[in-house]
This record gives sequence, structure tokens and C-alpha cells, in this order.
Amino acid sequence: MKSFHVSRRSFLKRCSVVAALTGLPGWFVERQLAAAEETKKRRPSPNDRPGVALIGCGGQGTGGARNAASWGEVIAVCDVDQKQAAAAAAKLTVDGKAPAIYGDFRQVLARDDVHVLVNGTPDHWHTLVNLGAARAKKDVYAEKPLTLTIDEGRRLVQAVGRSGIVLQTGTQQRSSPRFRLACELVRNQRIGRLLEAKVWLPAGLRAGPFKTAAVPANLNWDYWQGPAPSVDYVPERCHRTFRFWYDYSGGTMTDWGAHHNDIAYWAIGLLAPREVASHVLTQPIPGGYNTFGDYEVNYTYENGIKLNIYTTRDDSIYGVKVNADGQRNGIRFEGTEGWIWVNRDQIKASDPELLKTPLPENAVRLYESKNHMENFFDCVRSRKAPICDVATGHRSATMCHLGAISMRTGHALTWDATQEQFVGEFAREANAYVARELRAPYDYSFVG
Repeated sequence: MKSFHVSRRSFLKRCSVVAALTGLPGWFVERQLAAAEETKKRRPSPNDRPGVALIGCGGQGTGGARNAASWGEVIAVCDVDQKQAAAAAAKLTVDGKAPAIYGDFRQVLARDDVHVLVNGTPDHWHTLVNLGAARAKKDVYAEKPLTLTIDEGRRLVQAVGRSGIVLQTGTQQRSSPRFRLACELVRNQRIGRLLEAKVWLPAGLRAGPFKTAAVPANLNWDYWQGPAPSVDYVPERCHRTFRFWYDYSGGTMTDWGAHHNDIAYWAIGLLAPREVASHVLTQPIPGGYNTFGDYEVNYTYENGIKLNIYTTRDDSIYGVKVNADGQRNGIRFEGTEGWIWVNRDQIKASDPELLKTPLPENAVRLYESKNHMENFFDCVRSRKAPICDVATGHRSATMCHLGAISMRTGHALTWDATQEQFVGEFAREANAYVARELRAPYDYSFVG
């Protein structure tokens, strides 16, 4: 009995320390740590380590693979940039054993000893790689946004459903206790009836015009472009800044939006907004990046809840500037009885008691994950759905695509979430952006 009291006392002390360091309420931390102790009891043996391959060896992909190496053995890397692939292989070498290097991901899919993929490709390649993984029966950790278009999401949901693979969308904020707490409090009406969610995203880059250049010898430019239209090589189109070209991505609306809009979607709990409108604040420079960098997007749900997206700007690619509310980029939920603000650094409320008061036993509880990659590997073993499965990733990405389409058409639009198409005025013009034509041979036949 004495040892129990000592253990309990030690546990509560640990809870207090964690609460002080994170700013999370003690009751929530205690629940977190208790669940973590249960998870430790179910840890797999050191020999239970599946073979992992990285497809897309940029910074995000390599970081994801290094993370995955805690639960699996990275045995292959693949990139159409030989220099990038070699750098990733060097970083992922363990005890002198380097992963094999490939330039065509289909060769990786053919390996029987590859069980798991980390898909770190640019957005315009996400769907083909993920479809290839589904057909090859490889589980996949898929970087966000899950797709480049809404139609791709529909196709991927069907393919994953048929194959039975585990797909985790890389929206890792879902595995943050801070964001989950905010969403649970909103879902349980801790701030009363939710009226509006406000999201601040970093503004995108605005630069150009850019000049064409010789394709680097280490880069297969045609393969890098893949299903996108073929154009002359421009350095600013490739690698990190691909995000600011609609051929390959959707700007910060789909990049950072895939994180913060996903949390708003999680808290609101509805499939998709009914109405979307937008206001572009600055136009792209001709011959430069063509995604919109400064904008406002306004969504309205069937039940009247508003979701408004704003951008903040400074000189860095993902810099965050203090906005009008004195906060960095993040999310503010406003209800009839108060507000909650949350981002990666903090959570606070109009009244501190909104956070400090424990939720009742019968409260709505959301999927709990301590670590996004660990949750994925847990589900690889259990075959259960991960916290951000393919359907969730698709619906989350759809929100972002709706905003991007409103900006590209310049119209207020009406969305039918069940049919997944625009209806009403301007529907025909908007629906043209729901899918894209894939350039041969990098179309759907490319992965079988």
C-alpha cells in the first residue's frame, strides 16, 4: 500500500511539472500521462520493425523518415533529384548501413521487404504515390495536404478502402494535446454555442518574374513535373518553393491551411461548409509565383457557424507576424459564452476557468494520439484507423481546396458536401477546378 501512495504522489508531481511546462490544465495532463503509461505496456519488441522507404527526399520527407526510424528500418530512399536522394541516404544511414537509392518510386513499390512508405513528395505527386502504395499493399504516412484536388481525394479514399492499407495524413497537430483540448472544449460547448472560428495563416511569397535556367544534371525535371503541365525549368518552381505555384500546390491556403483549417474542421465536427467566399488582397506578380499570398476566405456552415481565414505577413517564407488580436498564427474559437485561442505555442481562454475546470465523465472525447508517427505505426500493427485516416485527410484538404477555388474563380460559391461538387451560380466554372488533367505518361495508368 505504501508503494502505491509513493507511486501516486510521484505521478501527481510529474503531472504538475508537465502542466507548468506546457500551460495545459492539470486535469488534462493527468489524463494524458495515465493513457501514456498504458501505451508503454503495449510497446512492440525491438525485432518488430517493418521495412520503411522514403519517397521524396526534401527536408520534410527526410525529417519524416528520421522520425519513422524510431519504429522501423529505413531501407530505401527515392527521389528524382540524385543529389537530394544521396543526402537523405547519408542522414538515414545507421551503423554504416545505408538505404538503397532509387530514382523511380515504382521500383521501391516492387520490393517485398518494404512494408511502409513515407511520402514526402511535392503536393502534385502525393496522390499517384499514395495510389501506388494502395495497389502495392504498402501502408503509407502521407504528407499533407493529402491531395492537389478534391477529385484526387475521392479516388484515394476508394483505393485505400479497397486495399485495406493504413494511411496516416501528416497533419501532426491532431496529435498535439493542446489542439485536442481546444477541440474537445469547443465540442462540449465550454464556450457556449460556437459562433465563429478565426484562423490566421502565414502569407505566401510574392516575387518574380523569374528566368528559366539550365536543368541541373542531378535533376530529372520531366519526372519532377510528372502529372503537371510541362514547362521550362525555373529554379523557383522546384523543391521548397513549389508551394507557391498552382501546378504543384495551393499556396499557404493548402500548406499551413492543412494544419490550422484541419483543427477548425475537427472542432466544428461537420463535413464541409456550405458557402465559401474570398477576397484577394494582393495579386501575384506576372511571371512569378502565381498562388495568392494575401487573402481572406469566409466559410459558412449549414448551421450558421462561420469560419474566417486571414493571412499574416513578414519577410520569411513561413514567418508569423502578430495579428490584430495580438496573437501569432493560430485559431480562435468564439462562442456565446467566451473564446479559446490555440496555436503550437499556447492555449488560453477568455476566462482561465474555461480551461481549468475538468470535463465531465460523459463528455465528448476525441481520438487521442500522443505522437503522430507513433500512432501510425501502432495502427500498422493493429490495423485500426489512425487519427488522421484517408477520409479525414480528404475532408480536411477539401476545406482548403474550396477556399483556393473561390480565390481562383473570384466568386462566392455553394458546395454540396454529399455530392462533392459545386452547385448554383458559377458552379460550372468552379467544378472545373475539382479535378485536373494529368499529363501522360504520368497519369493514373502510371501506377497500374
